[in-house]
Amino acid sequence: MEFFKTVFVVDDNDTNLAMAELALEQDYRVVSMPSAAKMFVMLKKITPDLILLDIEMPEMDGFEALKILKATPAYANIPVIFVTNMSDSSNEAYGIELGAVDFIAKPVSKPVLLNRLKHHLYIGDIINERMTELLKLQNGIVFTMADLVESRDKNTGGHIDRIAQYARILVDAMIKIGLYSDELQAWDKEAFFSATRLHDLGKIAIPDAVLNKPDSLTDDEFKVMKTHPMESKKILDKTIERTDGTEFLLNAKLAAVYHHERWDGKGYPYGLEGTDIPLQGRIVAVVDVYDALVSERPYKKPLTDDEAMKAIEDGSGKQFDPNIVKVFIDLKEKVNAERHKLAQA
Repeated sequence: MEFFKTVFVVDDNDTNLAMAELALEQDYRVVSMPSAAKMFVMLKKITPDLILLDIEMPEMDGFEALKILKATPAYANIPVIFVTNMSDSSNEAYGIELGAVDFIAKPVSKPVLLNRLKHHLYIGDIINERMTELLKLQNGIVFTMADLVESRDKNTGGHIDRIAQYARILVDAMIKIGLYSDELQAWDKEAFFSATRLHDLGKIAIPDAVLNKPDSLTDDEFKVMKTHPMESKKILDKTIERTDGTEFLLNAKLAAVYHHERWDGKGYPYGLEGTDIPLQGRIVAVVDVYDALVSERPYKKPLTDDEAMKAIEDGSGKQFDPNIVKVFIDLKEKVNAERHKLAQA
């Protein structure tokens, strides 16, 4: 069953009310009122999806009514369209300044009225649809770039997917206990989880001989490998510049550039210490090392989950943020279950 959206029509002229009802009744639930005072009484019973409001009315005109609407939290977000004979530019500018979303001049044309209502009532749906399309496009690009990096690094199959999932589990738990909650609550968390897939983006610039070496790296080779955060920065800075930046790209940059910094200041590329390291980098640092420890490499055997968690715990306050480590250790069973789930997928 489709539910009609509710439209209030407020006008002191009975003929105007009747014409509006006739124009809208097939598409909307119409509630007509002869005054702003009656409207405010009805608002206590029904919250409309939109209000068509006349300006020239006795006792309280449309401008005064709109001021009250916008000053009342329960009504402030209801879109208001002025339907009026006062259609000169100064009145229109004043109405828009007060918060009206549109002006329709009398006498009202039914097609114009229906089109304007459709636009303002369904603009949110249209925006959400476009945002969904953009998110799909963004995710498609992310997965393609991440796959490109992972296809070059023969040693880290599935690493990118696991990092994103571990980060989700960890952040959810941090929020639940209130750890760094002020900062986390301000995040677009889905953008961050998606952005973690690009944490090793800069490895695309590392030579195959180093990236896929089956043995431990020499000191010189490790110096080359340590350049990948700054290579990530170069790529993402250019992308941010070309797109004016998005929260997703900024998260990707913070995760990629700072996940090899250490809590004790002995990391790279900048040698930052403690909370000077962006939170995105501190979170990815923990889950990235954990996944490396439990994963098999040509040059090492995987650690057990207990051994890996012990290594993470030993790095608390040295390599890792001790507050994040404490939360992560408590998630041992959940993280381990997620790892096995992804391995079977």
